[in-house]
Amino acid sequence: MNVQAPAIRAPSHDTRAALSRGLWLGLLGVVIFAFTLPMTRLATGTADAPLMSGVFIALGRAVVAAVLSALLLWATRAPLPTRDTWLPLVFTSAGVVLGFPLLTSIAMRHVEAVHASVIVGVLPLATAAAGALLHRQRPSTGFWLCAALGSALVVTYAVLRSGAGGSGIRIGFHWADGLLLAAMLFAAMGYAWGAKLSQRMRAEHVICWALVIALPFTLPLAYVTRPLAAMPATAWWAFGYLAVFSMWLGFFAWYRGLALGGTVRVSQVQLAQPFISMLFAVPLLGESLDAVTVLFGIAVIATVFAGRRMPVHSKQKATP
Repeated sequence: MNVQAPAIRAPSHDTRAALSRGLWLGLLGVVIFAFTLPMTRLATGTADAPLMSGVFIALGRAVVAAVLSALLLWATRAPLPTRDTWLPLVFTSAGVVLGFPLLTSIAMRHVEAVHASVIVGVLPLATAAAGALLHRQRPSTGFWLCAALGSALVVTYAVLRSGAGGSGIRIGFHWADGLLLAAMLFAAMGYAWGAKLSQRMRAEHVICWALVIALPFTLPLAYVTRPLAAMPATAWWAFGYLAVFSMWLGFFAWYRGLALGGTVRVSQVQLAQPFISMLFAVPLLGESLDAVTVLFGIAVIATVFAGRRMPVHSKQKATP
């Protein structure tokens, strides 16, 4: 008896519409997140002129967002998470509420936002890998080549610039770059688990519950590390943006976009984040762009458009 392989169907109109909507929502989330590194730099200050501590910025913004989340959950009468969603919520919280904010906030005192923005370009590859594992997707070889090329460009840039904050090329690797790369792994975990939960829960409820369950940890540590000296208004405005937009509203669009368009594909929109962050860092922080940074940024963005055209398949068992 001959076993006929299942026919490969072209994506339906609804599927294409969902992908398109997911990409646009993902881009909205990326634009909101693109302000995160410049705003963190404003709040932490520099090594020579420190302001708020990185620990307070990371945990304090989570506390503010958790309070807003509790109000939203109460107002929308959100149901309690089911037993099988608690562990994914813990992973989500560990990634995007604790790990990524804490590591980036500590690192941003020692590197410029323009430099850190390029390091963030490695996040799409990590998110795609985590998403492919959790969502049982099978990206094509071309997709992985584009993602790997973009990430290799980011790592090369980090080594050339060494996190020193200057405009010249220096071969080396700054310890703050290591924190930023570790932060990308935490974010990828939180993004992938959050996107999976967003297929079963409302996207805004996912981040809200992730923030609320972390509150017993974030609240006391944020209080202990709060700034005792007077801080400039710019630092507090930056902290407010991080709490309301980077830690809360941005995830509404981001998780919904990942759920609609697929984590593997939509995650590649993040490769545009370095450029967007650079454009924000120049007027906000008075930082400068040099030819090396611009060229690497253009090269990284090019991999986004190439990867966008590469197929991503779902792992399905063939039936006779």
